[in-house]
Amino acid sequence: MDTKELLKKVRKIEIKTRRLSDNVFGGEYHSAFKGRGMMFSEVRQYQFGDDVRNIDWNVTARYNEPYVKVFEEERELTLMLMVDISGSEFFGTKNQFKNEVVTEIAATLAFSAMQNNDKTGLILFSDKIELFIPPKKGKSHVLRIIRELLEFEPKSNRTNLSEALKFLRNVMKKKAIVFILSDFIDDAYRDTLKIAARKHDITGIRVYDEAEKSIPNLGMVQMEDQETGERLYVNTASRAVRNNYYRFHREREDYFLETFSKTGAGTINCSVGESYVKKLLGYFQRR
Repeated sequence: MDTKELLKKVRKIEIKTRRLSDNVFGGEYHSAFKGRGMMFSEVRQYQFGDDVRNIDWNVTARYNEPYVKVFEEERELTLMLMVDISGSEFFGTKNQFKNEVVTEIAATLAFSAMQNNDKTGLILFSDKIELFIPPKKGKSHVLRIIRELLEFEPKSNRTNLSEALKFLRNVMKKKAIVFILSDFIDDAYRDTLKIAARKHDITGIRVYDEAEKSIPNLGMVQMEDQETGERLYVNTASRAVRNNYYRFHREREDYFLETFSKTGAGTINCSVGESYVKKLLGYFQRR
């Protein structure tokens, strides 16, 4: 992708996702994710309905009329985007590939964090850490994240979410809001997720294509594993083969939902072609 084409794509995503974050998600994001606590802001005169527990007795004695302490939320948070860029993400039968939907969702979240003056960081992973961008604030930083999501080429096509979660624990010493964007075609991350979820506020966003759920009866066809590159002939006319394939993907989905639920992490299921806007908005409002 040349520079001109890349900048055009970045701008297109910025316009779409920033409008969503400004007009739809900004307030919901702020409400869903709270700051670290309350900090003292100022002292003002007591007004009817104020909590008497907040009366500042020293100032009240000095001015001979009641004054109360005012507190505000210590708002600054850190958003970490963990994005799966393994081979299976480059698949789609609708108008978009899975990785394109993931990029839009990640950009929307990043702009929502920027609107709330929060830092945003990025971890791109396959079966290893492909790229780490430490959390920072500002529009130029968010645009850099979008550029990497669009043009970064992974060195590996495989997936290992457990390794990515271990890396998160090592680089993020303080609590962060973590969104993991993946198709979650993996089943060995329960223990590492459990440990990471003790410190961080984690949400898994599973982006999948409806065509991945089952194989149609097409007779004998050659298939290629997008993560291993292995090619083999599959007899899709066999009901047993189709049932085994369906069972495999159902087990991965169940593992994702059960594992995240048991560790106290949030989940969002979104297929390519669905409105991720409604999915995100509904999730924020439920929190």
